[in-house]
Amino acid sequence: MRFSSTIRVAFVAVVAVLIASAIGFRAAVAALDLYLRKEPVPLRESLDTIPTKLGRWKRVGVDSRMGAAMVESLGTHFYLDRQYAIDGDPSKGLLTLHIAYYTGMVDAVPHVPERCWGAAGLNMVAQPDTKLVPIDRSKWTLDSGIKNSATGEVYPTARVADPVTRREEKVLMPIGETEMSVTVFQDEKNPDARLVGGYLFVANGRLTPSPYVVQTYAFDLSNKYAYYCKVQCSAVLPGGNNAVDQWMALTADLLTEVFPTLMRRLPDWSLVEASQPKDS
Repeated sequence: MRFSSTIRVAFVAVVAVLIASAIGFRAAVAALDLYLRKEPVPLRESLDTIPTKLGRWKRVGVDSRMGAAMVESLGTHFYLDRQYAIDGDPSKGLLTLHIAYYTGMVDAVPHVPERCWGAAGLNMVAQPDTKLVPIDRSKWTLDSGIKNSATGEVYPTARVADPVTRREEKVLMPIGETEMSVTVFQDEKNPDARLVGGYLFVANGRLTPSPYVVQTYAFDLSNKYAYYCKVQCSAVLPGGNNAVDQWMALTADLLTEVFPTLMRRLPDWSLVEASQPKDS
């Protein structure tokens, strides 16, 4: 079958326009110093080096390892799934801590647990709600003098002791409030209990409870590098109106201990910012 000369000319013209548009788009991106795909920023230490004893919290059992399918769904090989209990006794308070680290990616909405828990057959009791988890910042200081370039705010600092040498060092803490997106689920097989879970993200040195705001923080087109880290705490608690309050108290206590040591393992974003190409 042969097409008419008019159709052949139109086809060639369309192909030429597409090629020219692609070349022009790439040239414009390069000229404006825009980065559609971010360069990876490595962790300073593996997440599984987070101490198994944090304040009065002690690890229970061994860290969970996901199968290949679950890792693919999670979207990263850099994660930690660990249970902590107060004094190592689950009867005093038990939380599952999940941390997942992402870097070197194109723009994407982060994986969030509501989908997994719903797919596992749990019923959502209430829509996700944003809660300010009152972690203790009394030991954080503002003496670093180092500012986050996106906000102009000074990074707080906290002291972290090396678990082996016990030598302390200052670590930059993230900018923002420790707000978490909290959801309550019920299992029909255990109607008297509630699964309460909440998460937030550390993205390029800033905090947010929203997977959509992460896109704004971590996928700023002017940044060559980017990372974000999901921090999630969940617990099975007795049903009732105070289940979320119980979860809040436990989570605030654990994250008070977790955050300084976690930030010691995440990239120092102030150094990454300093290495970013400057506008000409």
